[in-house]
Amino acid sequence: MAQALSSALPGFRRVEWVERTGSTNADLLAMIRDAGSTRLARPWLLGAHLQDSGRGRAGRTWQNRAGANLMFSCAFDVFLPPAQLPALSLLAGVAVCRALRSLMTPDGAEHLRMKWPNDIQWKWAKLAGILVEVTRAGTTRMAADHYVAIIGIGVNLDDARALSQSLNRQVADWSEVAATDAGAAQASAADMVAAIATAWYDILGQAVRHGLDDLPQAYADIDALAGQHINVLHEGRIVQAGVARGINSMGQLLVHTPDGPVPVSVGEVSVRPLVLS
Repeated sequence: MAQALSSALPGFRRVEWVERTGSTNADLLAMIRDAGSTRLARPWLLGAHLQDSGRGRAGRTWQNRAGANLMFSCAFDVFLPPAQLPALSLLAGVAVCRALRSLMTPDGAEHLRMKWPNDIQWKWAKLAGILVEVTRAGTTRMAADHYVAIIGIGVNLDDARALSQSLNRQVADWSEVAATDAGAAQASAADMVAAIATAWYDILGQAVRHGLDDLPQAYADIDALAGQHINVLHEGRIVQAGVARGINSMGQLLVHTPDGPVPVSVGEVSVRPLVLS
């Protein structure tokens, strides 16, 4: 895998794939901090066939077994003001959706969408989850807006039925996608990793050069929540309810309420069925 990816990602300065580790995000964070003030060229990529302590958002664990999940992380240098850093999660999700869609036929790609803030869904079931962590390390002391973003992803390749039962919610996997889409059926695991890593590199570069003004439209093209009646929950409590109306340039979800649009920065989104009277 590492050899195939090194050839497919010539711009990446470090590409590794290991049999097993605790967490690829944690490993990259440790590498960055161990480097201290040493100037090291990035981006880096680290993948693993199995993660014993893989993490998702809000401290959740990634359930995985060897061969059933595609798990890797990348480290990128980004130059953004602190107020824009929360939008990295949205940028990462948009890039993943674009990358996976590029491996599919146009008809199949329409079923692959993104649920705010960064869940990738296939026909309304979760296919992949993303974790973004940001640190100031090494050369970041030289510029106030210099950060290192570590983006990790777990894509379900198989086992969706078992995961759906154990998590009590709908989960999708790439084998389901490939069963109905000729393009997806031709894509190897290395193809998927290379497409996602390249898409992350490209979208972060665009954000640094041009800002985030294009983010709302980019999200609108893949928005799984558009027009849906939703509840936004934080720590199990409903903090907002209304109709999803896309995002703003800061990556906040816009919820239309009787009092007007309300921007939401954090929370879990559940779709409420529309009851017709």
